Amino acid sequence: MTPPADLPPVSFAPRWPSTFQPGPAEASSSRGERGAVASTDVLATRVGLDVLAGGGNAVDGAVAVALALAVVNPEAGNLGGGGFVLLRWADGSVHAQDHRSTAPAAATPDMFWAADGGVSEASVIGPLAAAVPGSVAGLFDLHRRWGRLSWGRLVEPAVGLAQGFTVRPRYLESLPPHIVDGLSRFPESAAVFLPGGEPPAVGSTLVQSDLADTLRRLRDNGVDGFYTGPTADRLVDGVRDAGGVITHEDLASYRPVWRAPVRFAWGDHTVWSMPPSSSGGVTLALARHALGARPSGLQPWHDVDHLHWVIEAWRRAFADRNHWLGDTDAVDVPLETLLDPAYGRTRGGDIDPGMATPSAAVRPGAVPPPEGRHTTHVSVVDEDGAAVSYTTTLNTWYGSKMVAPGTGVLLNNEMDDFTARTGVPNFFGLIQGEANAIAPGKRMLSAMTPTIVTGPDGGLRLVVGSPGGATIITTVFQVVSNVVDYGMSLPDAVAAPRVHHQHLPDRIDVEPGGLSIEVIAALRERGHTVVEAKERWGDVEAVEVLADGILEAVADPRRGGRALAR
Repeated sequence: MTPPADLPPVSFAPRWPSTFQPGPAEASSSRGERGAVASTDVLATRVGLDVLAGGGNAVDGAVAVALALAVVNPEAGNLGGGGFVLLRWADGSVHAQDHRSTAPAAATPDMFWAADGGVSEASVIGPLAAAVPGSVAGLFDLHRRWGRLSWGRLVEPAVGLAQGFTVRPRYLESLPPHIVDGLSRFPESAAVFLPGGEPPAVGSTLVQSDLADTLRRLRDNGVDGFYTGPTADRLVDGVRDAGGVITHEDLASYRPVWRAPVRFAWGDHTVWSMPPSSSGGVTLALARHALGARPSGLQPWHDVDHLHWVIEAWRRAFADRNHWLGDTDAVDVPLETLLDPAYGRTRGGDIDPGMATPSAAVRPGAVPPPEGRHTTHVSVVDEDGAAVSYTTTLNTWYGSKMVAPGTGVLLNNEMDDFTARTGVPNFFGLIQGEANAIAPGKRMLSAMTPTIVTGPDGGLRLVVGSPGGATIITTVFQVVSNVVDYGMSLPDAVAAPRVHHQHLPDRIDVEPGGLSIEVIAALRERGHTVVEAKERWGDVEAVEVLADGILEAVADPRRGGRALAR
């Protein structure tokens, strides 16, 4: 593996308020030369590292981790959801796969309209909220094209975990009272995740027998073991009996899509990220271009000038995201224009260095689709230098809360990422645009932002991604900036306090204790509304190639993930 050139000689020592605590533990980090894996769960990360140690490549490692997460991280890891894969080979070629879920053929634009003129709860809980799952098709296709080990070898660890794994505190954090209430509404879900009517005790063994059987069919029959046969029969029958509309035809016709990755310059580095139906890559590029030739690393980190300029760039980038972006297979999106650096510089040309621009003056319009903050991300780099950045989701924690009877498969609630009703707040109180309206077979817009950064010489520098709904984009932006612009070590870059702005609502969200009183006051003097959030967000999983070629894997302390290298 060739190390990238011209890396900063020393790590920047970030100074953030002593009141800020990024998570329940220190960032998990590990260094090695022969492969690295970072995910939100130690059991899944170990599966990935074992696959790499057994001769698997980065694709094999990512697939095995993803399948394991469907068992040990059921709030977001999944067989019943969708996601995005960014793959870079050591020769520099980059590939982007979209296996986002799709609307069933029977879906209609008004399917969630409520009699009172609003949007019904059915968009977020229960069978109608479920879109056609894409995760299994995407992972199988990824392996079919580029996997090195057998498919069965990659599925088998997940089978073993489904037969029983020990419950740890990290798992119980995914079962707060409102999630327990939602799961309790579905007998099959309660039987799996609430044995005896409540979350399992720490130290007990969680057994998911139906899911183990589903995984065995997937192991033995490949993609057909999910989209046809007994698993498909049970999924379709269960959804239909509960009032949903997914059919055998919907499952059998699902296909992942390979797309041209988004590529843009970040100083002397190059960023690669996802195109629509993900909004991540385009919005990253819009924000970076809005800053023009102004490298944020020249400003003191997290002082008022640094934050003001970045927030104003995000404000403009999200305004365009919310207005223009949707599934490019279903609507016209002016990608060439949106990715043109000249367009971005024009958008950023009216930034007032001394005063916030009201969002209504930037571009009034729709606000982001309300993708839940409970996605999950995996970063893998193998011994040869190949890298996978993979983000997957059920949307909100435990998706629709419904397990398809007899399958152990939690169904997503990704239909709520569509525009449920133009101009009307949805379940999350957010208004969405027409470009993201529901249509049969269409992919809903996503904020997932799997990203790879290459250095000035073209060598691999950083693999990164996070959950967090709309905050995914700003989280990835900040980690990349922290590393590339400010020379932070990767553990510092991931642990650093985060801020967020998404055009509307017109406010800066700050992690608890993340900014000093003085900086908050200075931002308010410039006309910004600043709100300290009640909780931290994001769960960055990342790998960096250091100047000497050593791999450093880091898992975010906010949720207690695990990074391992060998």
